[in-house]
Amino acid sequence: MSGEEQRIERLISLAGRLIEVLEGDIAALKSGNPRAMRTTEPEILRLSALYSREAAGLNPNAAKAAPPDLRRRLFEATGRFRDLLTAQTRLLTRMRGASEGMIRAVAEEIERQRMPLRPYGAVAQAPRSSGALLYNSVV
Repeated sequence: MSGEEQRIERLISLAGRLIEVLEGDIAALKSGNPRAMRTTEPEILRLSALYSREAAGLNPNAAKAAPPDLRRRLFEATGRFRDLLTAQTRLLTRMRGASEGMIRAVAEEIERQRMPLRPYGAVAQAPRSSGALLYNSVV
């Protein structure tokens, strides 16, 4: 087995391990248990970095010249990995939007309850924030 074929085998193996972790994370997100996610663990982050390094070092011509079975396994593994990353990102984005929406709704309700009743009068005053919640949106 050539060096490039060994690199492809390593890449397939790394993708397989990351696929298992992503499937677990997606199941945890769907069950409402984001604390069970493993993609933030140092070992998984190291594994992801190693996968990126291996994928970046793969020679496209060597991948094309690999035996058909090895090439098929590589394409299947990378395709599945990419699909799961997309699904995980979509779920995380939905959860973040829902969480931010709840925080915003709570803050608005606290603000509404803390605002004094303003009778109608000749002097108009702009409402001031009571500082009920500090919110930092990072995109």
